[in-house]
Amino acid sequence: MEPAPAHPASWPEIVIRPSSDADVAAMIAIYEHHIAKGVGDTGDFEEERLLPDDLKRRRKTMRKKRLPHLVAELDGEVAGYAYAVPFRKRPAYRYTLKHSIYVHHAHLHAGIGRRLLPALIEACAAGGYRQMIGYIDAANGPSLRLHEACGFERVGYLPAVGYKYGRWTDSVMVQCALGTGSQDQPPPRAVAVDPVGL
Repeated sequence: MEPAPAHPASWPEIVIRPSSDADVAAMIAIYEHHIAKGVGDTGDFEEERLLPDDLKRRRKTMRKKRLPHLVAELDGEVAGYAYAVPFRKRPAYRYTLKHSIYVHHAHLHAGIGRRLLPALIEACAAGGYRQMIGYIDAANGPSLRLHEACGFERVGYLPAVGYKYGRWTDSVMVQCALGTGSQDQPPPRAVAVDPVGL
């Protein structure tokens, strides 16, 4: 992802909405390009293909948990997508999410990430979650800059944790407080996020 144009007024019309099964093929194409061509937006290192049924199953699971799975639409086409999943399974981590974001390689300068990531943050904060974590390939400077512009801080560096394309890769762990973060006590349970309300 590259930084968006300096003036928001110059951005093209980007629509952020919940993803649907009809978006699956486009999302897989975006994902496979990043996996096949090198640096992934969030440090993913999957080597097996992501199949349509797998992505549909993941979306179904996320819908049951009412976690956001968003797409950015540009001129009627899916130009990027983002989602959040539980950071850890144990109850102690129930207010923390881990996210991923992917932008179509042909739209890396169109401000997609600058619209999509804040929308994801807002949806997760509205759901009562307090922290968001991300892992980014250390070589992916544009993604690191995007996350920092959206309020993430670098909180960890994991050297040589991935291996792909014949080389070891490092990951940067980033974190963003959601809502009031750790300033006060959370409610008894995280409120289910309603991505339809975006």
